[in-house]
Formats: sequence, structure tokens, C-alpha cells
Amino acid sequence: MNDLLYLQSRHDIGMRFKRQVIIIGALALLCSCSSSNVDVNDVDTPIDPASGKPNILLIIADDMGLDATPNFPEGTIKPNMPNLQALMDTGITFKNVWSYPVCSPTRASILTGKYGSKTGVLEVGNTINTTETSIQQFLDDGTSNAYASAVIGKWHLSNSAEDPITMGIDYYAGLLTGGVQSYTNWNLTENGITSNSTEYTTSKFTDLAIEWVDKQPKPWFLWLAFNAPHTPFHLAPTNLHSQGNLPTDAASIDANPTPYYMSAIEAMDSEIGRFLSSLTIEERANTVIIFVGDNGTPNKVTQYPYSRSKSKNSLYQGGVNVPMVVSGVGVTRTNVQDAALISTTDLFSTIASLAGISTSSRENSTSFYPLLTSSSASTREYAYTEISNNGIGFAIRNATYKLIKYESGTEEFYKLTTDAYENSNLIGTTLSSEAINAKAALEAELLRIRN
Repeated sequence: MNDLLYLQSRHDIGMRFKRQVIIIGALALLCSCSSSNVDVNDVDTPIDPASGKPNILLIIADDMGLDATPNFPEGTIKPNMPNLQALMDTGITFKNVWSYPVCSPTRASILTGKYGSKTGVLEVGNTINTTETSIQQFLDDGTSNAYASAVIGKWHLSNSAEDPITMGIDYYAGLLTGGVQSYTNWNLTENGITSNSTEYTTSKFTDLAIEWVDKQPKPWFLWLAFNAPHTPFHLAPTNLHSQGNLPTDAASIDANPTPYYMSAIEAMDSEIGRFLSSLTIEERANTVIIFVGDNGTPNKVTQYPYSRSKSKNSLYQGGVNVPMVVSGVGVTRTNVQDAALISTTDLFSTIASLAGISTSSRENSTSFYPLLTSSSASTREYAYTEISNNGIGFAIRNATYKLIKYESGTEEFYKLTTDAYENSNLIGTTLSSEAINAKAALEAELLRIRN
């Protein structure tokens, strides 16, 4: 009975939230039409919602590829994620987002709007230079400190508890390192002090996020970085998932880790729902939510059509093509999938645009803010990523073709529109004139980026 009441309450909140978003959207449209100071054709200039600057929530999932995400064709076993599904229903699911093959470079790319070759963060263990301008500092500078900022959860860009604060982040609490030996026995760093925690990481990060937001008197930008569903594979708390009462011995988990991996994803979704439900109706209606994965699925739980060698830690689609969903205030396109090419660097400029800073691009970041309201908005022509473990390599793609090059001289070339999962390397075959021209264009762009 309590579960039914909880679900009904969640449904009522969701319905009230949708009505509030519609009202705010209508008011924003009326204000923009009546103001002589706003050029409605200038898609690069953000228009604040009628209720003021929006709250910005960036949720990062750790090691969650397309094959483990609802509403993507990859994979046959999917987690039950009603809260992510609700965001998809009320927002945009982006299908062609490129990250890095591992987590630290992706996080650095979001934080700075730069490629890893520009920041020096190309693999796990590399340390971010605190002289880099973070997105949080950029918001402070561009909005006269209008935003409160926090990073809660996984940092994995340095081992110093002071670095997030040095880089302009108001509050940091979470996991400094890349992973935990146990989700219920780990080191929590808060306010520069590290202590042992026995609380389930996903729930603890959510508790910290709720507590921090509740104290904010002004608009906030919250970077909520779960370490789920990263290893170790485990059975999440029973009340947070639907995978059942599975055995928890190491042999059982090792024999079939997939349901345990799914339980961690479902627990993350449950806690996302708890966080969103903790917001007032007004606050939720003035919040834009971005959900993104940091890299592909780990090879032990990778699903077809990806193979173990073409998942996390690789430049193949299974390693770098990640899920991203954007929903909330200011997002007028709902329940749609968008095929635009996007890099995780682009989150920097897009978040700046959401905060009211007029910037269509900065460093290696191109804002996709116009796509939140227009399907015909122009986007980047090329997406790029790179890797440095087991040989330095680069990947670049346009809407049709993808080129992978390693410093060793190895090349791979694929036509993604007919070979989405990179089964047929075109190198060594007779290329069409279209393919020859496309490869030359990709090589030229790669050279421009690398120089």
C-alpha cells in the first residue's frame, strides 16, 4: 500500500510539474514576444525563463553505455528506469554524443570545454591543472556570481580535496578517486576532510545533494556524479531495484554480473527520482536536467551488437557513443530523439548558455543550446575523441563516416550509416569517390584539431 501511495504521489508531482513547465514556457514566450530588447531570431542568445535563471542539474552515470540504456536499440537486457524514462518523455534523447573511452578525460572535457590533448587529461590517473577555467568559474565570471555551484560524487581528476574549491566550485563532497572497493565501505571527502562511510554511495551522494540544494538561496548548478554502475558489481539495496533477491557471493556475481550491474543502474534511477521529488514544485519547474554517461559499458557486461573489444576503453562506438538526455525548463522539444553530433566538451558552452551567458563556442566546446528548442538548429560537423592507453589514437566522424588513426600508423575507416557497429573496415578496399573525399576531409579536420 505504501508503494502505491508513493507511486501516486510521484505521478501527481509529475503532472503538476508538467503543468508548471507549460505555464512557464507560455509566459516566457509572451515576454519574449512583447520585449523590444529581445531578438527572437538570435538563437545564440539565451532567454531566461520568466521565473529567473534556471537551476542546472548535470547527472553523470559512470560506465553506462547505450546497450544499458532504455530507448536505445543496442542491447536486449535493459534496466527499469522510470525516472530517466520520464525525462526522455518530456525532453530530448541525443543519439550521437561522443565521450572519451574512459572516465577522467570525459569529466575533464566537461569541466573545461577542452579536448584531453589540450588539458593533459587523456587517461585515468592524469591530473587536471587547477589553472584551467572550470565551467563553475566561468559561470561565476559571466553571471556576476549569480549561481551557487557544487560537485557531489565522483571527482577522479586529482587526489587533492582542495582542487575543486581552487577551481571555483563552491562545495565539493564525494569520492575523490576513480572507484571504491565496496559501495558500502569507502572514503568520503567533504569540506576537505576525508572519513570512512558505510552508507551506500548512490544514496549518500543523493542525501548530500538534497541537503546542499535545500540550503541554496539563489539559482544553483549541481554536478551530481554517481559512481554507479561502475565496478565492483554488486547487488544494490533491495528497495532501490527490481532485479530480485539475487545471491551475493562473489562466484555468483562473477558468473553472471549483468543483473547486478542492472541493479546498480536501477538504484541510481531510484535515487534520481528521490532527489527530484525533494524539490519544491516551483524549483523543479525552474530546473533543467542533463543526464549523460561518461563512457561505454564495461566489457564483462557489454551486450550485442557491441563486443568486449569494442566497448569501454576503445575508440569504437561501444566505447565512446554515450547516452544523453536533456529535459526541463527551456526544453520545448519533448519525447524526441536527435541525431546531431555532440561532444562532451559541448556541455561547457551549453551550460553557460543555459545560465544566460551568450557564448556559442569556447575552446573545443560548441553549444547545442539551440537544439533544445529547434530541430533545425545548426550543430558541429565533426565529432572527435582520443585515447592514450595501449597506444595513442584518435577518432573523428561526420554524419556518415568515421576514421580511427593510431600513432603506430594503423587506420580504420567505417561508413556508419550502413555499418553502425564497425564490422567492415574500409581500409584496404576500393573506396568510392564519396568515401575518398570524406576520408580526406576527416584527415584535414583531424590535423587541424591536433595542431
